Amino acid sequence: MERAKKLKYDPYLQLKKRVEMLKIEGHLTDKIELRIVGGTWSFYPKKYQNWFIKRCFDAANEKGSKNLKEAQKKNEKAENRIVGISIETRPDFINEEEIKNLRELGVTMVEMGVQIVFDDILKENGTGLNQEEIARATKLLKDAGFKVLYHLMLNLPGSILKKDLSSFKIVFSDERLKPDWIKIYPVVVAKGSQLFKIWKSGKYKPYSEKELIELLIKIKKDLPYWVRVARVLRDIPVTRIEAGCRVSNLREVVKREMKKRNLFCKCIRCREVREKYDPKEKVYQFREDYDTSSGKEVFLTFENKKRVKLYSLLRLRVSENSLPLIPVLKKSAIIREIQTYGEQVPIATKKLAPQHRGLGKKLIKGAEKITKNEFGLNKIAVISGVGTREYFRKLGYKLKETYMVKSLK
Repeated sequence: MERAKKLKYDPYLQLKKRVEMLKIEGHLTDKIELRIVGGTWSFYPKKYQNWFIKRCFDAANEKGSKNLKEAQKKNEKAENRIVGISIETRPDFINEEEIKNLRELGVTMVEMGVQIVFDDILKENGTGLNQEEIARATKLLKDAGFKVLYHLMLNLPGSILKKDLSSFKIVFSDERLKPDWIKIYPVVVAKGSQLFKIWKSGKYKPYSEKELIELLIKIKKDLPYWVRVARVLRDIPVTRIEAGCRVSNLREVVKREMKKRNLFCKCIRCREVREKYDPKEKVYQFREDYDTSSGKEVFLTFENKKRVKLYSLLRLRVSENSLPLIPVLKKSAIIREIQTYGEQVPIATKKLAPQHRGLGKKLIKGAEKITKNEFGLNKIAVISGVGTREYFRKLGYKLKETYMVKSLK
């Protein structure tokens, strides 16, 4: 946020400076996951959105373009390719028109401020949301192939420990919900906020550090294999926090405590192979099927035998009905996410690492077989980022209506 302020929120300069800094620190920048955070993206005028995203592509391409489509085309073979874009919005802003607009921008993941799934607490906190609205938005996004991330809050006014735990259980058991990613945000009291006044009056009491850690342990030990916990704490300077959690390394604290009790979180983030890569270790393919948002999800992975090291994953979806505004998805399965973990390897390099063992290609082939043999469909689509289009072209996919599509006849 501070960097954005200094650069006067110019998208071109923000991305350019970030890429420069990453290179100085020794990081690769040929595969960029672009995350646009802060505020409700869908609220901004469409003209501004188009300009903002175009300038991001211009910065990655290191050259200007006449329009967004031209900038995206250049990025397909650029040195710095944008392989995914995520935005933050509210569930009540999601409709078919918004989905079509997000796809034209190149967005692949949508983060939604869900907070909690109980209507009475949502109402008490003035969110203007309800569970039905959250479920509706989730279905629309999944049917269009987006990865769906929920922002979930703990310790909201009106909630208690038992209700918070129950909310998470509903999120992952209710077939209308089941997000792919989540961010967990324990509420903190910041000076000047409305909650600060309530807390000062004695009508709100934050959980103790011990209560919060115990709650997170109960939540994390029961998470499914197919969800990724992106964050466990909002990045707020400790100096601004008047009450609530001040443990900056909360995820690590919870992980250590779980290890002491011989408990293990199965979420994707906790199993990513990262530096633990051993090329001699045998990998196994796993599959999990589940129903969600009136559709079938197939979660394919390559992992070690104990399922504590995750090398690669793929999400395949078959919806009961397709979106009228996206004709290309009619009678088609869709790959919503494909990811290989471990050390990042440059696009043109053959260095030995999980990213160059062909695991992703094997998962795609598996998804194609499942689509044709089990679901009886002759078409498969991918909600690919602009920077990954060349990869899918080499596998026989063609660009149609912002999706990479392959005939399986």
